[in-house]
Amino acid sequence: MIGGVITIVALLVTRLPAEFQTTPALPDQITLPAGVQATAITQGPDWFAVVTSDQRILIFARDGRLRQQVAIIPAP
Repeated sequence: MIGGVITIVALLVTRLPAEFQTTPALPDQITLPAGVQATAITQGPDWFAVVTSDQRILIFARDGRLRQQVAIIPAP
């Protein structure tokens, strides 16, 4: 029984990290507006979004083309 638990733990330790090491494919280069810095990034199936330092969300296609801009309105 102890051997079985050790085997399962060993398999989890050796197999799971490989699943988390893959990174999403992003375009080689995207162009952000002048003076703007990215503060966060997320992705969907065919797009990715960049949250910028000037309170906007820029949504890009997988090829790096800007698809949409969304202004973040501060809470009252």
